[in-house]
Amino acid sequence: MTDRELAGIAAQLYAQPFDNFVAARTAAAKALLAGQPATPELRSRAAEVRALPKPSVSAWAVNMLAWHRPEALRDLAELGHAMRAAQTALDAATLRSLAGERRKLLAGAIGAARAVAEQHGRKISGTVATEVEQTLRAATADEGAALAVRSGRLLRALTADGVDVVELAGAVAVPDSPGPATPAAPRVPPAAPEAAAAAGSVPSPPARPRLRAVGQERPAPSPSARERALAALEQASDASRASAAEADLAAAELGEAAAAAEAQAQQAAALREQLARAETGLREARKRLDQASAAAQQAARAADKDRRREDLARERVLRLGNTPGG
Repeated sequence: MTDRELAGIAAQLYAQPFDNFVAARTAAAKALLAGQPATPELRSRAAEVRALPKPSVSAWAVNMLAWHRPEALRDLAELGHAMRAAQTALDAATLRSLAGERRKLLAGAIGAARAVAEQHGRKISGTVATEVEQTLRAATADEGAALAVRSGRLLRALTADGVDVVELAGAVAVPDSPGPATPAAPRVPPAAPEAAAAAGSVPSPPARPRLRAVGQERPAPSPSARERALAALEQASDASRASAAEADLAAAELGEAAAAAEAQAQQAAALREQLARAETGLREARKRLDQASAAAQQAARAADKDRRREDLARERVLRLGNTPGG
């Protein structure tokens, strides 16, 4: 099976709801063998399909973005081009501005990932959302990671520290095959339009002026490794501050949840104590009821006995009254 054929099958599988993947993979492998002799070549093709790995939940959520909300990934890819250009040019002011815009785009992409995942049968937990954010942040730091994210066949979460390239080994099923999202065009250097004009064709300008202008006003210098590291440090510091703010917010939410849980626990304890008192009162009331019932029965028997005695005495009086000389 050619990589293109396998990529076509993989595209159908990795666009599936998460819980459908294994069954869909089995069905796709069987479909290759259906209605024809199981030759070694066909068995090999089916084995390739069965070998396609199931993605992690966070990778699946990113794949859902690639298949159903590619514009979110396209915006991040364009921003990544701009940030890398600004980092190469040691343009700290532009890096700070783009870092703020990245926070907004990441927040929007996380919200889109939650919505798309839920539409396809699975809610994203806080841990999974964190892995999705790390993956999308890595896509802005490394062009290879951006292509992996937009392939729609991501297998695991990606991470980047802002300096080194992202480790992509085993991160994508059927690598080097096109995905659902068209890769963003690299930014055109200043001399490219004139060269293209000389050749008779001028490329259309990028759709977003905010990205077109980055790093084009002066030739990019050749910064030292230390200068690149300093620029990357500033970018990482911006990301660290944003993450710290998010961590503070999560900690505050945790405190509120803990306080609410404690209040509910205290209320439950009070209710259990009230229930225990009520059950004790019920037992005492039943005991009094039994005693009162026995006393009532005894009183009723005594009253009946006294009525019979009264009746006998009355009859005797009557008999004596009717007897002469009585």
